[in-house]
Amino acid sequence: RLNQEPPNIYFKRRDKGGLNYQSLKKQTRINKEMVAVILREYKIMHADVFLKCDATEDQLIDVIEGNRIYMPCLHVFNKIDKISRQEMDILADHLPHFLPISAFVNWNIQGLKDQIWSYMHLTRIYTKPKGKLPDFSEPVILRKRRISVQDFCRRIHKRLMEDFKHALVWGQSAKHNPQIVGAHHMLMDEDVLQVVKRIGGVAE
Repeated sequence: RLNQEPPNIYFKRRDKGGLNYQSLKKQTRINKEMVAVILREYKIMHADVFLKCDATEDQLIDVIEGNRIYMPCLHVFNKIDKISRQEMDILADHLPHFLPISAFVNWNIQGLKDQIWSYMHLTRIYTKPKGKLPDFSEPVILRKRRISVQDFCRRIHKRLMEDFKHALVWGQSAKHNPQIVGAHHMLMDEDVLQVVKRIGGVAE
């Protein structure tokens, strides 16, 4: 589903016990009876269903089937220089996630790049070897909304955390530059990171 978040619904099949239904938030579109009917369509008689959002039938079905993919979508309109400002405003009002560009006059191309990074939830982390300048030519790119130092280390090497002592961070996530942080420190886009090992080495 485009530009939607996965619904906050807990679902688990059980071998017995019937339907264990809990609504943890006020429901305006479905109720316990409707949940039971939907489950019977899938021949499920025993299950835990905890609704932690104001859920819809389609969202519950998505969770039951477990194969729905949620992805961001950006509607990019080229040759925007060929229409009037009033026409562009109409498009913007009726099309969510709308981005106008003009490749011919090179207008809003940087805005397109920025939006692609934002929609794909890409985060660039630059590495800094000990005693050297940061390497800004090849950032480590991770696709995740919230990225910790531990996530970064595991992306570099699965055993890097075994020797992890602390890290030095420069950038938006640091209170001061550099800041000594632990494995659970949350990084931000274009942070610079230096990982210090317990043995005294530095991971690049």
